[in-house]
Amino acid sequence: RSVGGAEYRLPHTGQTNYAKDAPQIPAAAVTAEDADLISALNAQGPVRMRLVLTPKTLPDTTSYNVIGDLKGREHPEEIVIISGHLDSWDLGTGAIDDGAGVAVSMQAANIVHQLHLQPRRTLRVIAWMNEENGLAGGNTYALDHAADAGKHFAAFETDGGAGHPVGLSYNGKPALKALLGPIAKVLEASGAGLLSTTDHAGADIAPLALAGVPTFSPMQDSRFYFNYHHTAADTLDKIVPRELAENAAVVAVAAYALAEIEEPLPR
Repeated sequence: RSVGGAEYRLPHTGQTNYAKDAPQIPAAAVTAEDADLISALNAQGPVRMRLVLTPKTLPDTTSYNVIGDLKGREHPEEIVIISGHLDSWDLGTGAIDDGAGVAVSMQAANIVHQLHLQPRRTLRVIAWMNEENGLAGGNTYALDHAADAGKHFAAFETDGGAGHPVGLSYNGKPALKALLGPIAKVLEASGAGLLSTTDHAGADIAPLALAGVPTFSPMQDSRFYFNYHHTAADTLDKIVPRELAENAAVVAVAAYALAEIEEPLPR
């Protein structure tokens, strides 16, 4: 059963992983409407289905993360990452998953640049590659920077669409909340002052979280996100420009504030 609602009869694509000792049976996602129909028919008696499945696994190919730095003025070797992922599934165009996250990250850095601000630490924009079916971009970056993980001060990832932001979620030590309080106070004016702790990090920055880097993501109005994500309806018309700009502003404020903070974050 696809993860979306039963309003549009859209199947959601993705991938299936098998345990080493599990039989590799065919797997597919059907729309919510069709899942309900199958369930109703099955309640009346045995059901036979014919599925035509076309996926194939192609050989690996080379792809690249795209990285740009806004150098810090005092501690350029210390890095605050702001990021989204470049790749998307093939049914739609990847507008909300995750073109929006890449746009938010680029614009967040651009806001800081246009205001002629040079933060204490470096702001690093990363557009990750291969989030959807392998996480090679995030994993490779973490491996390449294992020796200087301690220099990565914080990491943001936007990968939940571009709905109106309501706050920040963070993965880190409990003491982090007190340091985030002043940032949340600034964001309250735009309706984005909520703080929520989580045990999870964005998929691409999760390897950095395992190395102890505090991670952050904007919390958004996600009521419609799963209606479209991984479907043919993930197209640019689903993006509300004003809400996209709001997300960029929230990430810009939070990332700049963390890049400016004097004391180290608890790890």
